[in-house]
Amino acid sequence: MKIGVIGAGFIGRAVAQRALAAGHEVMLSNSRGPQTMSSVVSGIRGVKVGSAEDAAQFGDVVLVAIPFEHYRKVPAQWLAGKTLLDANNYYPERDGHFPALDRFETTTSRLLAEHFTHSKVIKVFNAIFAADITDHARPHGAPDRRALPVAGDDAVAKAQVITLLDELGFDAVDAGSLDESWRFERAKPAYCVPLDQPGLKAALAAAERTVELPPVDREHTRA
Repeated sequence: MKIGVIGAGFIGRAVAQRALAAGHEVMLSNSRGPQTMSSVVSGIRGVKVGSAEDAAQFGDVVLVAIPFEHYRKVPAQWLAGKTLLDANNYYPERDGHFPALDRFETTTSRLLAEHFTHSKVIKVFNAIFAADITDHARPHGAPDRRALPVAGDDAVAKAQVITLLDELGFDAVDAGSLDESWRFERAKPAYCVPLDQPGLKAALAAAERTVELPPVDREHTRA
């Protein structure tokens, strides 16, 4: 599989490392252009770099891992017909306020789906710290394997992403549609907490729509 990554931050680079280790091709991009990414090329063996548009065209699936406030800056036509992996999270202090999110009327992934109208949006990789993507990966069947939540409206695209997660070293829990993806957004019980499949299912079920928990107390770069 070819995986394009829009956003060469911690999450994008960690997913790239795991995908390359699993035998996939990966192109990373950032907003400043490939000429600024020499350290990425030297630090991640085998990765390709390009512009954001290059990465969008390159990928069979495309991971969007950028600050949430900037999602509208990615032209929707770039990702038309693609499976879009949405790793974004809403932090009002960073992103500014989105009233519909503040009122718990929608989800971050639903907003992306309304922008990328011809893409198959799948929420994934938002509820794990970047360092854990590389540190917590385990072979299929390992007793200490971590599970990650996945949400989306397209069943075929969701199954594709669940298979990809398995290849990258994680089990998955289907958390439902994009409208249910709030269950593993920021400040919910499943957000960035290492859990196996039963534990993750329980955490998703325990989430309350208007209740936000304190930040996870860990010294890692947040998703």
